[in-house]
Amino acid sequence: MEETSSRSVVKNASLEGKFIINDTPTYLLMKRAIDILASLTGIILLSPLFALLAILIKLEDPKGKVFFQQVRIGKDEKEFNMYKFRSMVSNAEELLNELLEKNEVSGAMFKIRKDPRITKIGKFIRKSSLDELPQLFNVLKGEMTLVGPRPPLPREVLKYTSYHKKRLLGKPGCTGVWQVSARNNVGFDEMIEMDIKYLSERNVTSDLVIIFKTVIVMICSRAY
Repeated sequence: MEETSSRSVVKNASLEGKFIINDTPTYLLMKRAIDILASLTGIILLSPLFALLAILIKLEDPKGKVFFQQVRIGKDEKEFNMYKFRSMVSNAEELLNELLEKNEVSGAMFKIRKDPRITKIGKFIRKSSLDELPQLFNVLKGEMTLVGPRPPLPREVLKYTSYHKKRLLGKPGCTGVWQVSARNNVGFDEMIEMDIKYLSERNVTSDLVIIFKTVIVMICSRAY
């Protein structure tokens, strides 16, 4: 008996044809099962590392919190609090407006290579992607998934076109296609295209491949 597909079809305002996101029940069920098993296992096994990083963060900047919560936009444009280990000075958000003109990424994103707000331990955990580990709690809660488009900031989504918003049709992920292919060397428009293509072609095998590549990237970044 053939499975009934529940793939969502969305009109593409800028291109002819249709954009189809893979959200079949079987795929989503398997994806959620992997998310719960992997995130729970990761949290338990990495708890000693969590404790060590917490101590190092507080030693360098006692005023700030260990974890950083930031409002992000998730699936269907719903807001949620994304967790990270704090990698910046405690007043980082206050200093942002002074740095916006130095943005090195085109489009609705902000990123500069030598951000003066980043702490010493912050540089290390960012380079090794250890600052992202608390997002395992977001995955366990169902707000995020292991593999998917990275969740944007509200101010970034305000600049999105209807085409850009197609990347918000899927649950946001801890890692994705562009993170393992070129890291920070991908421009905004290229990132959008890669995310949209992922959502239309995603399956369990491709997700597992991206997870494996992410682990390799993290290991290599710590080795250099």
